[in-house]
Amino acid sequence: MIWKKKQFWGTIIAVALLAFCVKDISLSELKSLFYRVNILYIFLALISSSVFIAFKAIRWKLIVAPQKSIPICRSLTLYSAGQVLNILMPALTGQLARIFLFAQKEGLRKTFVFSTIVLEVLFDSITLVIFLMLTSLAFVFPEEYRSVSWIVAAITLMFMAGLYVLLHYHKSLEEYSHSHLRSHWPSLYVGVKKFIRSFCKGIELLRSSQHLAGSLSLSLLLWTAHMLVVFFLFKAFDLDLPLAAAAAVMIVNTLALMVPITPGNAGTFEVAVSTSLAAFSVNRSDAVMFALALHILDIIPMWFFGAAFLRSERVSISDIKEKHEDEELFDHVSEEGILIDDKERV
Repeated sequence: MIWKKKQFWGTIIAVALLAFCVKDISLSELKSLFYRVNILYIFLALISSSVFIAFKAIRWKLIVAPQKSIPICRSLTLYSAGQVLNILMPALTGQLARIFLFAQKEGLRKTFVFSTIVLEVLFDSITLVIFLMLTSLAFVFPEEYRSVSWIVAAITLMFMAGLYVLLHYHKSLEEYSHSHLRSHWPSLYVGVKKFIRSFCKGIELLRSSQHLAGSLSLSLLLWTAHMLVVFFLFKAFDLDLPLAAAAAVMIVNTLALMVPITPGNAGTFEVAVSTSLAAFSVNRSDAVMFALALHILDIIPMWFFGAAFLRSERVSISDIKEKHEDEELFDHVSEEGILIDDKERV
């Protein structure tokens, strides 16, 4: 039944939060804002948003490069299509759909695709910590956000250390699973073996200082582009706030949306951005309309490029949902625990 689905409840939460945000905005305030907005800066913000998604796609192309070379244009449209799925589906189901899409269209193992997304999260976390350190020189963040930042930094370091351990000792892990799992739980053994091998292929990039430096550089560039989206929108709304304030809003918003709840973070995005703007004495109406404008600007480029891919490849979002709703992340094995296709592919 519909009320048992995550998307239904995610949509209900989104509508409730959006209604809460806009309930006190009057038509006269909207009209005043309409005449006040600078279209030139809106255009510059849209360009920066397009650069943001382009850099994200190029970074993913670089992460995948050790296993498969994907043209830039295809990387941009495919990556954007994955982001569209993320927008339309609540919680982490959008990420799972993105894994299925990338695996299906590029012939990649789902575990490998999952590992590339893990690296994206890692690079974004590192970049977020860097921006947080730089921005804290200009602003004193609220205590709760400073605590979260230390937690994010600690988790990022532990996460990176864990990936390096897995990368350098994966053969030992395979041998351990072989000696302890194969005889008692053959299916589990094959699944663990496949996961370790395919996942490690995805994080091979960490062995290359050149690829690692390139991915981190792209991460800094893409988040700088997003900071400019916020800054140009400040200018468009005639808000006299510095570039450091744009970075602060971006960081607070990212921290608040680390765990997606609603489809496309609708409602939660607006609450996070408008609340962060309140710290800079921006009135509620302008803050809420700013948040809505920022959300739309973030979505337009990925929707444009993603729709182009879905149309050209004749991919139906409903088909992806239906086909993979109950599918597991890993390939099936036989009842005896033997890998059906033991030939390792990417």
